Amino acid sequence: MCEPDGYRSWGWKGWNRLPPTTSMSSTGPWLDLSHPLGDETPVPGVPRDGSPAAWAFPQARFERLRSMPDDPVNLSEMEMVVHLGTHVDAPIHFIADGPAFDEIPLERLYGPGRFVDLPCEPLHAISDADLAECASDVAEGDIVVLNTGWTEHAGRALYDEHPYLTADAAHWLLERNIKLLAVDFPSPDLPIAKRGKGFDWPVHHILLSHGILVAENLRLQPQLKGRPAEFVFAALNIAGSDGSPARVLGRTAVSRKL
Repeated sequence: MCEPDGYRSWGWKGWNRLPPTTSMSSTGPWLDLSHPLGDETPVPGVPRDGSPAAWAFPQARFERLRSMPDDPVNLSEMEMVVHLGTHVDAPIHFIADGPAFDEIPLERLYGPGRFVDLPCEPLHAISDADLAECASDVAEGDIVVLNTGWTEHAGRALYDEHPYLTADAAHWLLERNIKLLAVDFPSPDLPIAKRGKGFDWPVHHILLSHGILVAENLRLQPQLKGRPAEFVFAALNIAGSDGSPARVLGRTAVSRKL
């Protein structure tokens, strides 16, 4: 198998040690933070006119194989890359000796966190200084959900000109020992169209090599703005997989309970 230019073998460092997962004193209903999956689910890096692009994933396909009343049941088939739509990356997605999805401990997929408001312009490089200003109250073991306003661009060409994190921002999150980073855009790394020869996905490598999971393409709800919250990343437990589609849920919270 040929590796892309700039590939580096980032070894698995092991799961970062986190404090015990705490329950929350919640104040609101569960909200759905995931995009519905369907034939029109956008494919990263593919222009909306359908022209070919490097590193393009195949389009998702959903087909009704059996239909009532001609058949006794309705029966549907799904064919898609696990990194389309709202999904979670397993460490093995970028770390060759990292865990696959069925090896991720359940407690890594739920818990308290922070909904961080960080409005961004297209192609904004989110720095460690940005996070220090907007996410200063992030605690060890938190799930960090970045709200850049990109949900409103879903389905439009501008969605692919998304913000991204710098390597320094990834190290800032690593130093704070978070559990999971979730973003409302396609990737915490540089957008596909801006990646030059030798690009090596530094944010994914920094976080995933230490067991900090990455979730992408969240559909964020205004009710959670700037609030402490509780999250559930209900992803499919796919054996050996490098990622999984996820139904992501969030609700506001007042405080943490030990």
